[in-house]
Amino acid sequence: ESPKGDVVDEHHGALVPDPYRWLEESSPENKVIHGWIEAQNTLTFGWLEDVAEKGAIRDRVEALWNYERFSSPTLSADRYYYFRNDGLQNQSVLYVTDSLEAEGEVLLDPNSFSEDGTVSLSGWYPSDQGQYMAYGTSDGGSDWKSLHILDLESGETLEEELQWVKFSGANWNEGGTGFYYSRYPEPDAKLQEVNSMHQVYFHAVGTPQSEDTLVYSNPENPEEFHWVWESEDHTAHFMAHSDSTDDRNRLWWKPIESDEWIRLFDENDAGYSVLGKQGDTLWVRTNKDAPKGRVFSLSLSDPEQQTEIVPESEHVMEGIGIVGKRIVAQYLVDAQTLVKIYELDGTEAGVVDLPGLGSAGGWGGKFEQTETFYTFSSFTAPPQIYRFDMETLESTLFRSSAVEFDPAGYTAKQVFYESKDGTQVPMFIVHKEGLVLDGNNPTLLYGYGGFNISLTPWFSAARVPWLEMGGVYAVANLRGGGEYGEDWHKAGTKLQKQNVFDDFIAAAEYLQAEGYTRPEKLAIEGGSNGGLLVGATLLQRPELFGAALPAVGVLDMLRYHLFTIGRHWSGDYGTVEDPKEFAALYAYSPVHNAAPGVKYPATMITTGDHDDRVVPAHSFKFAAALQAAQAGPAPILIRIETRAGHGAGKPTQMRIDEVSDKYAFLLRVLGMELPESFGGQ
Repeated sequence: ESPKGDVVDEHHGALVPDPYRWLEESSPENKVIHGWIEAQNTLTFGWLEDVAEKGAIRDRVEALWNYERFSSPTLSADRYYYFRNDGLQNQSVLYVTDSLEAEGEVLLDPNSFSEDGTVSLSGWYPSDQGQYMAYGTSDGGSDWKSLHILDLESGETLEEELQWVKFSGANWNEGGTGFYYSRYPEPDAKLQEVNSMHQVYFHAVGTPQSEDTLVYSNPENPEEFHWVWESEDHTAHFMAHSDSTDDRNRLWWKPIESDEWIRLFDENDAGYSVLGKQGDTLWVRTNKDAPKGRVFSLSLSDPEQQTEIVPESEHVMEGIGIVGKRIVAQYLVDAQTLVKIYELDGTEAGVVDLPGLGSAGGWGGKFEQTETFYTFSSFTAPPQIYRFDMETLESTLFRSSAVEFDPAGYTAKQVFYESKDGTQVPMFIVHKEGLVLDGNNPTLLYGYGGFNISLTPWFSAARVPWLEMGGVYAVANLRGGGEYGEDWHKAGTKLQKQNVFDDFIAAAEYLQAEGYTRPEKLAIEGGSNGGLLVGATLLQRPELFGAALPAVGVLDMLRYHLFTIGRHWSGDYGTVEDPKEFAALYAYSPVHNAAPGVKYPATMITTGDHDDRVVPAHSFKFAAALQAAQAGPAPILIRIETRAGHGAGKPTQMRIDEVSDKYAFLLRVLGMELPESFGGQ
């Protein structure tokens, strides 16, 4: 057991012990914590090594992972850019080609950035002229990135490197002589310190970062994010300001030759995103008076003059853009994709005929571009890339994935179940054909439920071994997500956050009542905000589950706002500063609610020691609290990945190890056996 300290905080008259506060101090010099991490990993990896089938599981995960995969192409300056992975490369490689028929040439290979594959490419931004490309690198999955500049003609990377960049791209000016980007002042402790004072700079190619021009800073509101970009026609500048993770921002603009910003939307009452500009006309997407999203146009010379273009519909407008002088609108219909095309005046031009029920993403491109690309996948359909003609509205299959998987043997369906307060909640359920509903099927239930994020059907080669093992896979579309718009999101936030846990618990009860599984065979999984979901749910209803997998979770709800960008999550969670919000947070905060004497289900917490989105102290403290409270025989393990962050840019071999360990853990704790046919044996 982990030693306890005697820290006690007071919130609104309540005394709150925090015995594992010492686990927050994870500086490289802190030998006590590093000893704790080592001891936990020795326990966890030792336990996993005892699972005899782990090798067979890993071989199967790796075999399925090993298929050539591509991204949708992006067109810029008459050249196509796309990513390709030969199957097991740690990082996908960026290629460029003049023609879709021709084999591309390697432009950037992130596998050469580091020996162990933990330095990744995080964003790439070609200039309109095709002379330069700015690109970001991230070390160990950090949100911090460094920006570099590649000369596309010579293939050489220029000397200058821009540091302390976070939550920013690079937006080039018309001549391609420089770009706008956002950064923070250099922090003292880069993985944990609260980030404040996001500022916009302009960088001129060929000069050191120290000579960059400060474009905008707002010391009066240091918590705000700021971004500046040039319009596609290079006649205007736009600037967005946001102080929250919910969909609200302020939007300013100015003619390119002017120094005076004009405040278009400055109330911070809704989200405003620029879709396109032509002459004096601007097209804007907003959720103002339209929680599911709408599009209007305005005249820049007279911004009060607004015209409704695409009104709010009954379905959530998930994505929207202007390509080929037409509007492409992606809607969510019960968490599945519907795509409609509109003329610039709002006349409906057609509906895209998708290959089935699933998720389609992409549709990027410029105002004048006549073609675009999208990727379609579902729970049982590996990704397929389609070329889409913006004039004829026809799709042509461009590339498909050759995964060693026959979808014919599996079925995916959507059900609706009733939550505690009577709300109907959708859930996807995937399994082998011919499943017997006798309550004996090992089942993995996945959820997220937050930040307006929607879980739509997606294909994952890493999920196939679970299905082959006879497992059922279920995804619940909980409140807090964006599946039915802002009202659905808000119903799972702050004082309503318990709704999310109730929805997840009701999903588990449905799977058991319908004969899919029973508590001993049911595992729950979620990451980040989903890690909070799993942590809170396993504490509230431990008898309902056989296993829990909280990954990179937000688990200390009384202190989450004190680290890195945590304060920006307060729109969803609330904070201890408000007495009512404190009471709600304290009631479900996983770190504070592990009760001694309770038999908890087998749990494997996962985190990365370099996670600077949700700092690993959350997982460390939860592991210590749960291990101390556990009164049952089930193992409480924490798997700490070294040199890894929140998930972005994680090398392939690290991902394969993690997935294999997860299935080995579930195989043992849910009492499963590998079927004889496993892995096509």
